[in-house]
Amino acid sequence: MPTHGRQATTTHYPTRPPAVSSDLFNRRVATVALLGFASGLPLALSAGTLQAWLTVQGVEVSQIGVFSLVGLPYVFKFLWAPLLDRYQPGWPGRRRDWMLVTQVLLAALLFVAGASDLAAGALPLLALVAVAIAFLSATQDVAIDAYRTEVLKERERGFGAGAAVTGYRIGMLVAGAGALLLADAIGFARVYQLMALALLLGVAASVCGPAVPPEVRPPGNLAAAVLEPLREYFRRDAAVPLLVLIFLYKLGDAFAGGLTTNFLLAAQGFSLTDVGAIYKGLGLVASIAGALYGGGMMARLGLYRALMLFAWLQAITNLGFAMLAVAGKSYLAMVAVVGLENLAGGMGTAAYLALLMSICDRRYTATQFALLSAVASLGRVFAGPPAGYMVEAVGWPWFFVMTFVLALPAIFILKRQRGLLARLDEGQGPR
Repeated sequence: MPTHGRQATTTHYPTRPPAVSSDLFNRRVATVALLGFASGLPLALSAGTLQAWLTVQGVEVSQIGVFSLVGLPYVFKFLWAPLLDRYQPGWPGRRRDWMLVTQVLLAALLFVAGASDLAAGALPLLALVAVAIAFLSATQDVAIDAYRTEVLKERERGFGAGAAVTGYRIGMLVAGAGALLLADAIGFARVYQLMALALLLGVAASVCGPAVPPEVRPPGNLAAAVLEPLREYFRRDAAVPLLVLIFLYKLGDAFAGGLTTNFLLAAQGFSLTDVGAIYKGLGLVASIAGALYGGGMMARLGLYRALMLFAWLQAITNLGFAMLAVAGKSYLAMVAVVGLENLAGGMGTAAYLALLMSICDRRYTATQFALLSAVASLGRVFAGPPAGYMVEAVGWPWFFVMTFVLALPAIFILKRQRGLLARLDEGQGPR
């Protein structure tokens, strides 16, 4: 990669640009970071935080279990994604209009949720509001994913993805742990209303963010918005191998991550405080650092080399848990393994999102990104049951070795598709 703003030194080797070049800190990246925060905020408020509120209010556990179904819109958001490709509400511009509409409605519904008096039997109303919040949040995610894909330049995609992940994690933290801490002092009703005000950060990003390039035009009709994204994708070279790559790239992490908490508590004997502070706390910090640093590294590594390097790091760090399983309980080893695994996972996530953005045809960004991200989520959703059986069959050390093996097919496909990924990295778009 060429240097930017610096001349080569007099040494034998040319000066290498820093992992995170200063020109990556710009208005586009700042906007997608704020939008990441707006994306993470309502997700927690319709899931874990809502369950905590219901529990405190004495709602029966059977009813709380039913509330978990409010997350279904996140699974099926690709069904209405074509509407966002086809139609434009108007101001403040393509993609930003849908983001603004959903954010304003989300803020209003969070105020309504905060005004619900659960003691007076408002549970059915709260259930409807929670479903609406999840639907609008999933719709906002479709618009944000499309906007990020269209507004970021090729060189910015890795760092932009890292910034988006950072904002998303912070939003989840504010609406999760932050909301629970505040609820002890002011109650859940006021917390939900405060979270509605926090969404103003997303509103500001939608109104003030840069416009998508003018050459990006919507499909001519709804039928084209529904069918053409699929036709366009499957007419490409290596369409199926890329889908397989998207499914497999984080599969080893999905198997390991799904049972790590159980492993640390039941098999290693760490306390809830240990797991909360180290696995959740340190893990969050390390994953954010990995997403930002890995995204910055992509500017000089390129898409293929970054995906390959981070895939190996994700696989190898899973072996750290196998070593921990053999060695037994050790706080120092736990800190090292958790920190490195989350650092590598954050780097892989940044490259992974950059890959999804590179694959999308900008005429159908909302639909294609929603479909591709649905494929990407399949491993995370379905890894749990077989992972449990694997642990019972082979034990924890060999289970984590097997998660390393599960990461290898993605590396093989990456190597086979090196030429295609190089073309994507050069901004030639999908073929």
